[in-house]
Amino acid sequence: MSISIAEVEKVAVLARLRLFPDKVEQFVGRFNDILAYIHTLSAVDTGDIEPLYSPVTHATVFREDVERKEFDRQALLANAPDSDGRFFVVPRIVG
Repeated sequence: MSISIAEVEKVAVLARLRLFPDKVEQFVGRFNDILAYIHTLSAVDTGDIEPLYSPVTHATVFREDVERKEFDRQALLANAPDSDGRFFVVPRIVG
């Protein structure tokens, strides 16, 4: 399988990227290199290999998702550049 120029241009449009014509050829080559590598990997027999979910052995700590009040409002607002005493005041960006 190989990627065509039209497919690279379509992917660029979907990703909202503007590629210059000289870069399209580069991406065609890179995508085809990636696909060739994946094809090579797919030929490897991994039937007897147990899946690896993480290369690091660590315990996941689960906790209840409960609301906690760890800070008081005044302490948080003290770090704000501007507040009205109850909320952060930010510049208006929507007309």
